[in-house]
Amino acid sequence: MISVIIPTLNAAETLASTLAVLAPARHDRLVVEVVVADGGSGDDTQSIAESAGCVLITSPPGRGEQLAAGADAAKGPWLLFLHADTVLEDGWIDEVRAHMETRPDKAAVFRFAMASDRLQARVIERIVRLRCRALALPYGDQGLLIDKKFYDQLGGFSSLPLMEDVDLVRRIGKHRLHFMETRATSSARRYEQGGYLFRHMRNLFCLGLYFAGVPIATVKRIYG
Repeated sequence: MISVIIPTLNAAETLASTLAVLAPARHDRLVVEVVVADGGSGDDTQSIAESAGCVLITSPPGRGEQLAAGADAAKGPWLLFLHADTVLEDGWIDEVRAHMETRPDKAAVFRFAMASDRLQARVIERIVRLRCRALALPYGDQGLLIDKKFYDQLGGFSSLPLMEDVDLVRRIGKHRLHFMETRATSSARRYEQGGYLFRHMRNLFCLGLYFAGVPIATVKRIYG
């Protein structure tokens, strides 16, 4: 029933782990295909995808454009968008099935988590949870499960180099979005390299610029 769509760009370090947790769902046909939309990787990303039996397509780099291309190629009636460094925890299959059966008119996202034992990671997770409760504003690293007809009605992902996830979530709307309890754990590498507080504050600053109408190309330069 589900086509999983994963945008990639030099994601060889993390992609295998992301794909591994999807294997049981592929075995029982909950996941009918995994579409990897690659933006021109120079590492082993494409060979890892092909070895795992994924549908591999190529697209100009840019997460919004890659996600849109993956959705266009998908055949399943439901779409699950995941980042290439995001691993779903045990139990995700049951919660996803329950959502599709009981809330077919709503999109859904997972609970944000970071692959780190540091206290800073727990603080960021708590802040994200509060943001989601108050503003209904998840990011793409929480995944997105959505009926393909609903996705098409919304116009799908825009070809944005940044904020493509925020753009689509705003069109979904608070009352058509469900927050699941299953954790989607993403790599903490960029936070550890750039500093947890600095990266989080930069993300919020860029989000504020986007909401203020600053050109997305300018926001992307600041984001890095």
